[in-house]
Amino acid sequence: MPSKPNQTSSRHVAVIGGGPAGLMAAETLARPGIAVSIYDAMPSVGRKFLLAGVGGMNITHSEPRPDFVKRYREASPWVEDWLSGLDADALRQWIHGLGVNTFIGSSGRVFPTDMKAAPLLRAWLRRLRDREAAIHTRHRWQGWNADGNLLFESPEGSKAVAADAVVLALGGGSWRRLGSDGAWVSLLRQRQVLVRDLLPANCGFNTPWSPYLRQRFSGQPLKQVIASLRTEEGLTIERRGECVLTQHGLEGSLIYALSAELRDQLVERDEASLTLDLAPDRHIDQLTAALEKPRRGQSLASVLRKGAGLDPLKIALLHECLDNTCIEQPASLAAGIKALPVRLTDTRPLDEAISTAGGVQQHALDSHLMLRSVPGVFCAGEMLDWEAPTGGYLLTACFASGRHAGEGVISWLDRPV
Repeated sequence: MPSKPNQTSSRHVAVIGGGPAGLMAAETLARPGIAVSIYDAMPSVGRKFLLAGVGGMNITHSEPRPDFVKRYREASPWVEDWLSGLDADALRQWIHGLGVNTFIGSSGRVFPTDMKAAPLLRAWLRRLRDREAAIHTRHRWQGWNADGNLLFESPEGSKAVAADAVVLALGGGSWRRLGSDGAWVSLLRQRQVLVRDLLPANCGFNTPWSPYLRQRFSGQPLKQVIASLRTEEGLTIERRGECVLTQHGLEGSLIYALSAELRDQLVERDEASLTLDLAPDRHIDQLTAALEKPRRGQSLASVLRKGAGLDPLKIALLHECLDNTCIEQPASLAAGIKALPVRLTDTRPLDEAISTAGGVQQHALDSHLMLRSVPGVFCAGEMLDWEAPTGGYLLTACFASGRHAGEGVISWLDRPV
């Protein structure tokens, strides 16, 4: 027999997934007349949320609303619907309501005052328990049985759960060890739900470095550069910042900021081209003049260090990416410093990515995030087909979609039957 919720409420909603989207959906639903049960495959909820906060919990961003919305690229109009119910300002107020203060950093990013995720999560879980939301950990969703009940693998074995409505907030396909394994894709496709293949987002890229570069410079930061690329539409996108040279290629915030466009290039052409300005504060004429001066016994490395301000990693990259003829000519070498071409051959694996693109497509859902082919089942968070850069945009949309889905469930339960 299906297990029944402990509460005496007349309607039971199952929220599957204990990340930000699922917990926000649960909070929205936890009200008189609705019994909420949260199910998560891991031993505790919010594991990816906690790990994301290890380096400082970047919860949202303070930039103006129109610029904020544009961060979601093609999905901006869709995500804006969710943000109408919980935007960045409202999210900060919600956090303050949990007794956690926030501040805006110099980059415009918003953080809890103590820079930690754990106090926020603890306060949130207390609120959910106070509202009688039940939390079931080590419950891995397996789909539906022949009676339409939810199936879980639990510590007690296979379990069937009856629910009047369901919110799926199962995450994407990255960070498998924390529960986001993408196993839900096949389960939904079996129910004729349109799901776009999951792809890495905010990810690193592979490039065929020489053994010397890998051995000598792997793990070192590439500081204060401008990275740029040209889109299929002929637009130039550029970002300033830093990244890290790895054994496999390039990682870090600067690369993540361009990862969507770079991934699109890889899909179209099987390779992508990134251009690096290694001396963004020096004009090409200034560099050319410095390189044309007589060396007077100095090595080229010494000239590049003193005349162009390049560190050993940047100098090594010039030798890696430019041919000898280019390096021997001051004008062409200066041009290479200002626009160094780096060939990228692939993304790093999906499981290494910070987040994922792809997921349940918008036209598979109604305006309340309910699956058209499975009435009463709603989706939220990273399992939807949208993506965003790091900087608080990912978390904000996850929270907002959870709120939106929860409100959708309430409307659906209250519909005339």
